Amino acid sequence: MSQLDIVEFASNPDPRCPCLLLLDTSGSMGGERIRELNEGLIVLQNELQQDPLASRRVEVAIVTFGNGGVQIVQDFVTAGQFSAPSLAADGYTPMGGAINTGLDLLRSRKDSYKSAGVQYYRPWVFLITDGDPTDSWQPAAQRVRQEVEGNGMAFFAVGVAGANMQTLGQIAHPSRPPIALQGLKFRELFIWLSQSQKRVSGSKPGDQVSLPPVGWGSV
Repeated sequence: MSQLDIVEFASNPDPRCPCLLLLDTSGSMGGERIRELNEGLIVLQNELQQDPLASRRVEVAIVTFGNGGVQIVQDFVTAGQFSAPSLAADGYTPMGGAINTGLDLLRSRKDSYKSAGVQYYRPWVFLITDGDPTDSWQPAAQRVRQEVEGNGMAFFAVGVAGANMQTLGQIAHPSRPPIALQGLKFRELFIWLSQSQKRVSGSKPGDQVSLPPVGWGSV
């Protein structure tokens, strides 16, 4: 655990609600798609920061895959300190590598919580893609399923038009099949995500929380 973490947890001992975004920035996400995705991230930042509890408890991290390979664009930071990045689209779709990098990042964050004695909610992992993985994804899919079955996280897979929904169905856990995004409703998706995170962060860790209806996509 870093010195920064020690200071952060001492000044804000609230339970944490980690939210990891795995975002496709491959070439096919160019143009309007990447613009709408970037707009959605700004909406997420603003929505969470308007809620005093969520801004202290929700933590956001972003791993991208495509432009520049697999990149940790944002390590876990409380929503109050989160600043939406401006992403660019290029390259292939190393989805398997991104999932593994993200799950490693999440494991490390959970270890930091435990070391600091900070409680945490079940993490959310949100994968958004419009393509087919261009690397080996099966081992990553196996990790996803093991984590979900061990109650280690909730995993959401979102397919933008052109995504291989069959492959996403093999990556996501059968209990939560992938969702096809309607058009470019990234804004609606991120409003839903922020509302859900507000509900979770306002509950007690371990409580069941009812989520808002999904008006931005279909299973």
